[in-house]
Amino acid sequence: MTTNHADEETPLLSHESPNFRTPVPWRQLSILLFLQLAEPLSSQVIYPFAPQLIRELGVTHGDEAKVGFYVGLIESLFFVTQAFTVLHWSRMSDRIGRKPVILCGLLGLSASMYSFGLSRTFLGLILSRCLNGALNGNIGVMKSMMAEMTDSSNISQAYAWVPISWSTGCTLAPLIGGSLSHPAERFPRPFGRSKFLREYPYFLPCGISATFALLAWFVTYFFLKETLAVKTPLALPNWLRPRKERTTPDQDARIADDASASSDSSQRPSTTKQAGKSSTGPLPLRALLTKPVLTATASYAALALVDIAYRAIQPLFLSTPLELGGLGWPPARIGRLLATWGVLNGLFTACFFSRIHNRWGTKTIFIWGIASAIPVFALFPLINCAARRAGAGGGVLVNALTLLQVVVSMGLSLSYGSIFIFISSSAPSRQSLGAVNGLSQVIVSIMRAVGPAAANSLFSISITSTYFGGQLVYVILVASTGLALLVSTMLPRRTTMPS
Repeated sequence: MTTNHADEETPLLSHESPNFRTPVPWRQLSILLFLQLAEPLSSQVIYPFAPQLIRELGVTHGDEAKVGFYVGLIESLFFVTQAFTVLHWSRMSDRIGRKPVILCGLLGLSASMYSFGLSRTFLGLILSRCLNGALNGNIGVMKSMMAEMTDSSNISQAYAWVPISWSTGCTLAPLIGGSLSHPAERFPRPFGRSKFLREYPYFLPCGISATFALLAWFVTYFFLKETLAVKTPLALPNWLRPRKERTTPDQDARIADDASASSDSSQRPSTTKQAGKSSTGPLPLRALLTKPVLTATASYAALALVDIAYRAIQPLFLSTPLELGGLGWPPARIGRLLATWGVLNGLFTACFFSRIHNRWGTKTIFIWGIASAIPVFALFPLINCAARRAGAGGGVLVNALTLLQVVVSMGLSLSYGSIFIFISSSAPSRQSLGAVNGLSQVIVSIMRAVGPAAANSLFSISITSTYFGGQLVYVILVASTGLALLVSTMLPRRTTMPS
């Protein structure tokens, strides 16, 4: 006779027979992927024009070396405020449901982006960016929903499509931001007579991303189904629910009675440990600090730091004048390059992640994905050197090296698909998926807050320093990648899928 023992360190996931695969719930998964577009659209639409916006505000007083510092500050503030609030939103979703938290987050994204487009001072940009991060806790909640929609046989197939959503947003955001900034000057026929767009030259791209978040709110409200079995009617106020989900007072009373009965049964001494765990719902925060959770979170944070440093440096490098170590590209050209990365990255991960994962395993993909950042950072000074030789107009070699850098950087996206599986598998209980994702997102948000500010400040310092021939920033970033690789070796060799 055998007994099943479960405690805080027992993984949620177990190996399933490879011969059986549960169908992916495509309708709900597609809705979730659509909703995830709102975050990259809101966060990255400013990347192509942020350096030019800082220059126009005059906060640097014409000092080009300070542009990177202020750009990094704006980009980092989103993640700073998110770090203070994301765990709160994620743990709340474990108690009241995923759907109401997502609705709040989408409203926050929309309001903050409208505010950013209407800001005409640096202080206004700071407040709008802080609002963007503080009111948006969706990223951890959506990961929890995806884990709840899938099981051990299809979770890797589902996660293969996550980069499609993110890459689509990363494709559209720079195109929108780079092409529609200063619309009155760029498109004089439709917008030239608009005094509003001349006064607020960056409102149009920000307004488009804000309107999309508002559209996503309605899609969530009417079509997204709750994945968490909430036993109280707190998941969504009755008057706010769609008509088909509304309850009568008698039904509300029965729900409350069921919740009370469940609470009473969870306190009985005869209840087993496992039954008690499932009935009491989410675990306390201290119970989440297990070795699997901490290891997966540390690896996720290391990946996020390397990745966000590259994403922050890239547009700054492309816009910086050639003689100062960049390429001197205009926002529109930067937007086209970032959009190219989005298309290639989305297609590659959707077509090949599941196959590569099944062939090589989660840990191997994660390690090699992080390792791809080393040649990515090393290519920056090589591209500038080639551009100096070719002249301001660039050349075939410059374009080839830039495209090579974009292609190699897709390895980082493969690492994201792998680490999401590690995070889900590390949760001590299914009722704490939101809290585990929220806890990991807190640490990752801190890294993403530090990354842009540190990387862009190092870039600015490198412009005026002689250390390593003016390439100090790239030397430090390569060393940071080495540390991330060291952290990744602590991950377990084998991963399991949600049961």
